[in-house]
Amino acid sequence: MRTPPLLVLLGTGALALVAVGPARSADPASKAREGMVARHDLEIVDCLLPPQVRQLGNTSYLAARRPTRTTASDCRIRGGEYVAYDRADLKSALRIWMDAANAGDVEAMTNVGEIYERGLGGTPNYEAAAIWYQKAADKGYSRALFNLGTLYEQGQGVDKDPVKALNLYRQAWGLPADNLMFESAARKQQEALRAELDQALAEKDQQVTVLRKQLERAEAELKKKPAQATAPSASSAEVETLRKMVEQLETEKMAVKARLATVAQTRAPGAASALPPLDPKAMARVARGLDFGRYYALVIGNQNYSALESLKTPRADVERIARVLKEKYGFTVQVLEDVDDVAVLRALNEFNRVLKPNDNLLVYYAGHGYRLQSSAGTFGFWLPVNADPPPTDTFWIPNEQITGHLGRIEARRVLVVADSCYAGLLSTEPSFLFLDNGAQYSIDYVKFKLPKRSRLLLTSGGDEPVLDTGGGGYSVFARAFADVLEENSDLMPSPALFAKVQARVKTAAANAKFKEVPEFKSIKGAGHEVGDFFFVPLAFGKT
Repeated sequence: MRTPPLLVLLGTGALALVAVGPARSADPASKAREGMVARHDLEIVDCLLPPQVRQLGNTSYLAARRPTRTTASDCRIRGGEYVAYDRADLKSALRIWMDAANAGDVEAMTNVGEIYERGLGGTPNYEAAAIWYQKAADKGYSRALFNLGTLYEQGQGVDKDPVKALNLYRQAWGLPADNLMFESAARKQQEALRAELDQALAEKDQQVTVLRKQLERAEAELKKKPAQATAPSASSAEVETLRKMVEQLETEKMAVKARLATVAQTRAPGAASALPPLDPKAMARVARGLDFGRYYALVIGNQNYSALESLKTPRADVERIARVLKEKYGFTVQVLEDVDDVAVLRALNEFNRVLKPNDNLLVYYAGHGYRLQSSAGTFGFWLPVNADPPPTDTFWIPNEQITGHLGRIEARRVLVVADSCYAGLLSTEPSFLFLDNGAQYSIDYVKFKLPKRSRLLLTSGGDEPVLDTGGGGYSVFARAFADVLEENSDLMPSPALFAKVQARVKTAAANAKFKEVPEFKSIKGAGHEVGDFFFVPLAFGKT
């Protein structure tokens, strides 16, 4: 019989998870790293592979090193080299450990963090310590995870966050995220923090109300007194003091509200943390003598956000669209609802293992989107459910990472359908050039396009917000997209789908006094080769 882990609250504010039960033979640090998937493992990086040893006659030589774009974990497995962190802003470092830390040694990184935390013989630099602990923690290093947790627990160098501290301690001990004891403790900490902030907000409101009444009385008394040309009266000074106090309390109220909005949230007990499995044996679609390959779909609906305003329709949208794709078009569908950044990137990476050169992949995303502007340009993001409010973009998924995964996937035909704000930023290509809306797509057109590689993007709007509702329980875009697919009975290329969807969305949005214009583009940087994506109903070719 297994004994569940026990949460122990230590004295002097220390907070830790301690495993109770059968003795473990593995070291906690190695156990914490074993099998864990971190966000950075799934990031697409520019990887420089080691040189190949080649033989020419009796002579051996090293070929040139080979660049490739792949995930960070794959690069490490293959012995490649990539830049893991930008260290340009580090002004000084310890001579003994810094070179090894900069080279990615997790123990060296943790040592640097500990020296910064001790203070280098002077004042501790908790902010720098947190940075270095985070770098090693991202690699699953147990000691760094624990040290970083202590900073979050005490609010040193980072915002105080007991829930995040618990999660870091959990990882340091190698406990699973769905461990019931951890979930219970995390929710307890979250509820306590929310209660504390709610109480603080109520107290601020009460204080503001009392001070405003005092201010109103003081201002009324001041108006009754004759104006004095010399020094201000005591009543005038009192009024000025009260005004400043009210302003200060209003500022404090805003700070409490902002902190309340960013309190981390955890999954409810029993919520699935693993991805649904992919079926690698899906049947290829053959119609009218043409091999269209196998059809897969990744359908993502993010509705209930931890720190952002939740949406109303994504889950209903993706459930209907997944059903249509599966039942009418024979897609093998994987549905992800309310998922974090790691789950999204992990799912994309899993398709790289399953998809073959003649396959098709449709990625549908419904959820929050955002853009950031800088001197380098405008950048778009998908926001997972663990996303923080802007400008904190730690867990946001940049469009370039999505593009990187799509470029790496072997499937010949890929279509991304994005129903989110600023979705058009996923591609910087001009609008896709396609045949006239009323054109007939001949068999010659299909034969020409089918063998060509395609990376296409259909969005609910361009570089602008879009409607979350307006489609009778669905978003305007999702309603139009699903309706067109359900009504179709013929082989339909993606430009034809776009033309019909765009017309319906523009009309429905206009009826709601809103401008929303879907866009259709190729995805720059993902390897598009003038191909197309074809929707082939199961009944097509059988009559």
